[in-house]
Amino acid sequence: MQYVVIIEETEGGGYSAYVPDLPVCFTVGDTLDEVKANIKSAIELYLEEARETGMVLPMPKTMTTLIEVRAA
Repeated sequence: MQYVVIIEETEGGGYSAYVPDLPVCFTVGDTLDEVKANIKSAIELYLEEARETGMVLPMPKTMTTLIEVRAA
């Protein structure tokens, strides 16, 4: 399964990440590599717990696209 992950640079330095389709999955990291590793772990832990407890795994629904606009 693939889920959309939103990564944002934080004001104090570092990054935060969250998964729109899995609201309980969010994390932070000092570097881009760290936040990517952290969010992957968060997703894997959530899905493992969901399977163990018999929860229905949420299917990815969020879509992404890039829209090009002219700068003023």
